[in-house]
Amino acid sequence: MKRLKLFPKIFLYTMSIMLFVVVVTHGLIYLLAPQMQLALSTQDDVVVSIRQEQFVTEAVEKALPISLSCSLLISVVCSLLFSKAIADPIKKISASTEQMMKLDHGASCPIHTKDEIGILAQNVNDLYSNLLSTIEHLEREKNAVRDMERAKVDFLRAASHELKTPVTALNATLENMILGVGKYQDYATCLPECKEMVEQLSGMIHEILETSKLNTTDEPAKPIDIAELMVELCAPYQMIAAAHQITFSLDLPEQFPATLPAGRFSKAVSNVLANAVAYTETGKAVSVYMEENRLIIENECDPVPDREIRRLFEPFYRPDFSRSRESGGNGLGLYIVDTLLTSMNIFYAFAPMKSPPGMRFTIHL
Repeated sequence: MKRLKLFPKIFLYTMSIMLFVVVVTHGLIYLLAPQMQLALSTQDDVVVSIRQEQFVTEAVEKALPISLSCSLLISVVCSLLFSKAIADPIKKISASTEQMMKLDHGASCPIHTKDEIGILAQNVNDLYSNLLSTIEHLEREKNAVRDMERAKVDFLRAASHELKTPVTALNATLENMILGVGKYQDYATCLPECKEMVEQLSGMIHEILETSKLNTTDEPAKPIDIAELMVELCAPYQMIAAAHQITFSLDLPEQFPATLPAGRFSKAVSNVLANAVAYTETGKAVSVYMEENRLIIENECDPVPDREIRRLFEPFYRPDFSRSRESGGNGLGLYIVDTLLTSMNIFYAFAPMKSPPGMRFTIHL
């Protein structure tokens, strides 16, 4: 019996029970029917009663095969119907779970009854739906981690390349000073140059370490006033702009509430403001204002070609027109901006302006 499938098992169990009931019922009829006839007889007509007993016994014996055959047929039909009614929903659930094992997104138990089997089917459907959702979430997390790891590798590769140039220059200068080659004998001139290179390396290493921590800090979001925050962030850059004779205009509403990680958002906006002031020539203007839910930072300059804009957000990338570290920085500013705003799920756009010519950075809050 253990090797039989569900349908024949249910059929045999049901059939056995029904045959047992039929046999017991017919046996009782065969045994008790004549006795019941005798019980109705009186002592005055014993002969008639005996004949009636014989008659009843013969009648039962004649009817018994027909009754047994009909009962057997009814038992078989009822057992088949009962077995099919019980086994079919379980078969459908089994077939659906086989599809679910293959992670077929269209798999579903087609049982919608309100009994225990229907509840079981609904529980299986809910469980599979939750499983698919969990798998999709894990896939997204895996892809995000993979992209993050790839970005870290690319960042470290770019960082090592950027550090290699000043380290090589510093090493060559020190070797020439030790060997006393040519102009390197003048320590009074060479030592300040070496110190400047060391300071440059120190600044780059600090920036690299700060950038590597961007994805590890988990700052909670909290309610802040963007307008008040922007006034604080713009204050030092207004002084820098005034020192370089750059017009810095600020047009903000009285209040603009938002729920953001204040530190990460401030760092991203500060880098945008620093770039805007650094790449604006004397006599030009920088404008910071808000339109609806957009924070806009504009600066008048030579527009960046479209083919260069996307690459500006790569680590250590500096376009040809600002290739030197003195004018173009370390090439990490916009990379930091992109990393921070993306981690906060804030959409941004960076595009050239036509009138006046320049660049516009838009942050959608």
